[in-house]
Amino acid sequence: MEIKVLNTENQEVGTVKISDDIAKAPIKSHAIWETVKWQLAKRRRGTHSTKTRAEVRGGGRKPWPQKHTGRARQGSIRAPQWVGGGVVFGPKPRDYSYNLPKKVRKVALRSVVAGKLGDGSFIVVEDFAFDQPKTKQAVEFLKKLGLENEKVLIVVSEFDENTWKSFRNLPNVKLLEIEGLNVYDMLCFDKCVFFKSTLPKLEERLSR
Repeated sequence: MEIKVLNTENQEVGTVKISDDIAKAPIKSHAIWETVKWQLAKRRRGTHSTKTRAEVRGGGRKPWPQKHTGRARQGSIRAPQWVGGGVVFGPKPRDYSYNLPKKVRKVALRSVVAGKLGDGSFIVVEDFAFDQPKTKQAVEFLKKLGLENEKVLIVVSEFDENTWKSFRNLPNVKLLEIEGLNVYDMLCFDKCVFFKSTLPKLEERLSR
């Protein structure tokens, strides 16, 4: 599959080929769902915590005698049925991450890339860099590509501080290195802009 390569002025300056194994890969929706679930699970902090009756302060003394009061027997004012008592089976700090096979993750990423290629949301541009951090130049770049009102993921081959600082104040834009390309981010953005130099690494990563 051939894709046109654009420059920062939105002019076509050539084409680049992407393997049909990637461009025409079947869309495996279940693999995508599994991968997104796995990614979001890894991001959970898992710091939620409640106290059991053993951890709540107070309640060491039996509130009243066992018998002859006419009231239900109670052993502690910090038992779960009391206001201010402990919580039964409440959440405790835990790690939500789990393992997902690499093959599933690769299939999911290949599916998302194929989907973006199919609907025209995959854009390739010549590599560029800003001489100094300038958000105005970043906005001009997006306007010339017609992406000023879109959520845009820009995938670069390597981190450049000036380019990153130029885009970081734009709320609908995210800059990402090709090594960090993932299913969730690609799904969250309407358009994906790839630097031309990232494509060999993308093909290598998605090769069967």
